[in-house]
Parts: sequence; C-alpha cells; structure tokens
Amino acid sequence: MTKPLVAGNWKMHGNTEQASSLASQLAANWNDLQAVEMVVFPPFVHLSTVKEVLANSAVALGAQNISQHEGGAYTGEISGAMLVEQGCQYVLVGHSERRELFGESNVTVAEKFKAAQKVGLVPILCVGESLQERRQGQTLAVVSSQISAVIDCVGLRNVSRAVIAYEPVWAIGTGEVASPQQAQQVHSAIRTQLGNIGADTRLLYGGSVKSSSAVELFAQPDINGGLVGGASLEAHEFLNIVKLAE
Repeated sequence: MTKPLVAGNWKMHGNTEQASSLASQLAANWNDLQAVEMVVFPPFVHLSTVKEVLANSAVALGAQNISQHEGGAYTGEISGAMLVEQGCQYVLVGHSERRELFGESNVTVAEKFKAAQKVGLVPILCVGESLQERRQGQTLAVVSSQISAVIDCVGLRNVSRAVIAYEPVWAIGTGEVASPQQAQQVHSAIRTQLGNIGADTRLLYGGSVKSSSAVELFAQPDINGGLVGGASLEAHEFLNIVKLAE
C-alpha cells in the first residue's frame, strides 16, 4: 500500500526564529511509527536552520525550487547539488506560482524535474488549471499536457517514480477548494495517464487544504495526501491535516 505523503509549503513566510520554532514543534510530534510521511519546504535561507532542527526526526526536508542548471553564472539560482548538501530529499517543481508569476514553461519545468532526479532528489511535480481553463472545460487537457511535457523529457518510468500534486490554480490562497469529486476526477485521469507503471505513484491534492476539507479529500481513492500552503504555517493545524491522511 502506498504510504500517504503530506507536504507543507511555507512559501516566502517567516524569519529564522519562526522557522526553527515551527520545525521543532513538528519534529517533536511526528515519528517513524506514523503511517504518513511528512515533508516541509522552508524558504532557501532557512534550510540550514530547519535541517539542524529536523536532524534525527521523521520529518523530511524539501526545497521550494531548483535550477535546471548544474552550476555556473546563474545569479540567484540554486543547484540540485546545493540542495542535497543542505539535507533536502524533495523539491517542488512547477508550482503554479512559479509558472504564473515567473513564467516557467512546461519545458522549463521538465528540465528542472530532470535536474532534481539527476542528483537524487524526489520532485513533487505540480500541475493544475486556471479558473478560465476550468470554465472552458480544459482541465484534463491542461493537466495532461503538463505531465506529458515531463514524460517527453525523462520518460514515463521516471515520472512515476516521483510525486505529482494536482493544485487547481483557482484554489490556491483563495480559500476555495475543489470538491472531493472534482479532485478525484483529475487524480483518476492522472492515474490513467501514468498507466500500470504509475499504480503506486503518490498523487497529492493542493489548494487551500485545511483540516476541515482534508477528511473528504483524503478519502478519495486516488488521493494519497496533500500539498498544504498557509495551513502548514500553524503546527497544530498542519499536524491535524497530516493525521487525517493516515
């Protein structure tokens, strides 16, 4: 049985003290005996601090972004090798905010996915449609094309070894949440696209996930956890969400 995964994306929030405190609370309340895997994604500048706090805990560490380049004259970028050195095991790739605000194309996302796997990081590939695309009935086509771009770059087997997070753009930071039925429809389509080789691939739902909505979402047959934004900044709320994925 696939072990559920719940990821906390801290985005650009918090100072060093807050990051340390939040990580400490999570580490103290989660252990290897739990049936759910937890991973947190602090801002780059807090990775070393959070790494120290999480040492010897069951909470995994991830990065919010990765460069598609191995190194060189790329001011402001962070390579996969640098992330591994900081103790990262996971990395977000193609988050809607990176696509929308920073112009990352499907091709760029695929290159970042490839760079992550090359150094042993597990990419969490984020896919999802805008409100306009949903209204036009293009949801499944958009999600499929985003995944296909990565398959074309690294192959189906490598995509299936990663994690995929469906996050409808219209539900991120808005308080709106896709209904369990809407979420399951997309997750089911992703599972079909991956085929038999992706039967055990972990598929997450992201988009204003809270403990009040997580119960029904996590009960869907093709949802294996969540990618949590704002709610992951509150230790008690985040822990409640993670426990609901058991």
